[in-house]
Amino acid sequence: MKIQMNHQGDVNVVELEGELDFHSSPELRARLGELTSKQAAKILVNLKKVDYMDSSGIATFVEVFQKTKRYNGRLILAGLTPAVRGIFEIAKLESIFEIAQDVQEAISRFLNSK
Repeated sequence: MKIQMNHQGDVNVVELEGELDFHSSPELRARLGELTSKQAAKILVNLKKVDYMDSSGIATFVEVFQKTKRYNGRLILAGLTPAVRGIFEIAKLESIFEIAQDVQEAISRFLNSK
């Protein structure tokens, strides 16, 4: 899994590519953990290039979501492929997470919530 982190204004944009599974989840959890502890962090995770995700990927996002909320932050997932969206639907989590069609929509949501 490739993890690229950058910023668009005050939004932390995390670009993922590859498979998010038992082997890659710990690194993603650690990298996102650095962001979640910041007060009122704005985190956008682009999943457009993630072609596979298992339950450890879901667990990573649940943990990040909880930590982000604890510090009054916000997490938006964007660009879910049909396979990844299906995992969220099976786990009944699509209504818990804020999901955007793409990065631009997610950035707009952050900008419009100021």
